[in-house]
Amino acid sequence: MKVAIATSEAVPFSKTGGLADVAGTLFKEYTNMGIDAFLFVPLYKKTREQFADDIRYTGVEVDIPLGKAVRKCRVFSMGTPLPHVFFIGSNEFFDRDELYGTPYADYPDNDQRFVFFCRGVLEACKRLDIRPDIMHCNDWQTGLIPIYMKTVYRDSPVFSGTKSVITIHNLGYQGIFPSQTMEITGLGWDLFHMGGLEFYGNINFLKAGIVGADIITTVSRTYAKEILMPESGFGLDGILRKRAANLVGIPNGIDYKEWDPAADKFLPYVYDKLKLSGKARCKAELMKKCSFRGDINTPLLCFIGRIAGQKGIDILTGAVPQMIATGVNIAIIGKGEEHYLTLLNSARNRFPDALFLHSEFDEAFAHLAYAGADIFLMPSRYEPCGLGQMIAMRYGTIPVARMTGGLSDTIEDGVSGFLFDEYSTVSLVSGINRALNRYADKKMWHKTIRNAMNRDFSWRKPAAMYLDLYSGRKI
Repeated sequence: MKVAIATSEAVPFSKTGGLADVAGTLFKEYTNMGIDAFLFVPLYKKTREQFADDIRYTGVEVDIPLGKAVRKCRVFSMGTPLPHVFFIGSNEFFDRDELYGTPYADYPDNDQRFVFFCRGVLEACKRLDIRPDIMHCNDWQTGLIPIYMKTVYRDSPVFSGTKSVITIHNLGYQGIFPSQTMEITGLGWDLFHMGGLEFYGNINFLKAGIVGADIITTVSRTYAKEILMPESGFGLDGILRKRAANLVGIPNGIDYKEWDPAADKFLPYVYDKLKLSGKARCKAELMKKCSFRGDINTPLLCFIGRIAGQKGIDILTGAVPQMIATGVNIAIIGKGEEHYLTLLNSARNRFPDALFLHSEFDEAFAHLAYAGADIFLMPSRYEPCGLGQMIAMRYGTIPVARMTGGLSDTIEDGVSGFLFDEYSTVSLVSGINRALNRYADKKMWHKTIRNAMNRDFSWRKPAAMYLDLYSGRKI
């Protein structure tokens, strides 16, 4: 089976969030399984600089129409190390400091950039004679590919046997642009209607994928149900209900080689579920780096993620004074929205020896925090799947999370973590207090750690589920 994965980011080449981890690791898992897998990503400035010694020009250059304009697309590959990794190149569109925009706004030409990318992927397959059985697209940035395959490229023999799949990693991000973007896509205006690409007078790239794909997946079973409801559907619940028979929830996994407390290159001390002394020493190191009060027995809570409303930062910020008053320390790690960072900085100034804020991406520090913390906070407003809770449990750090999406599917309440239902500071504090009561009983706490570390969040099972889905088998 030949599987082409099209994604706007993938580790280790480019990353802004969990999409990169999922797409890059799934490609690696397929390759390890002997699947004939191909990965297509944009050739961003950071990618080109980081992998300058490996990236090779394939010799493929093609004109991409963007309305009345035409732009040159050059196709590159990783060459010998990873010959099935291809980059869609355009200095005009991808030679920028960030992937999607500045800290203040999205790039105004993101519609052109990802029309170009979608058509570039399909043209690369044609020119390189890659005839995939499956074209697996991810999020709005690749949402036009399935609809292109059914229209502009429907007569291409390269795609005559290809089924399209789109995975919705986060329905909150849809790629909505003015109706004039239809001209740039090269698609017919007959597709611009309520049952097609139109969305409140605009064009919606993710909706294009939902309408055009043969199979729609999202990243947990619970989230697959939630997005059919108006309160979680972000305006697309109606079209998703129409396609519900083709919608499947498949959980993500994590890279067990990258996230392994027994062999983590970023940790000063390694450990496993049978010998946890290294975890305690990592906690001591984390406390030192954060200049925290107390000793090794002082509970240490941690949040790692985007500082954004979706991640529950508002209720977390509200809980900080109450929790610090109980004697805990809290480390918060992440980049994001300025108004939340301002609130957190103010709290840090108020509690300098109990609250630590690290607002830059630091991979080594994140690994130390996953290992050194006792409790991992994930109070998300909604969470399609979530990777943080899986990584935390892998490291024996017990999650306290809201009962939503993939958090409900991966955390067994009272066994491997603690869930709370209502989206409020009061409920979050109640969930943390349940965890702290368990923490006070060392025998029960160590049992909870073992329960968490015994969970299997590798990509082995999800990858097999995708392959079954591609083959038409029920999952």
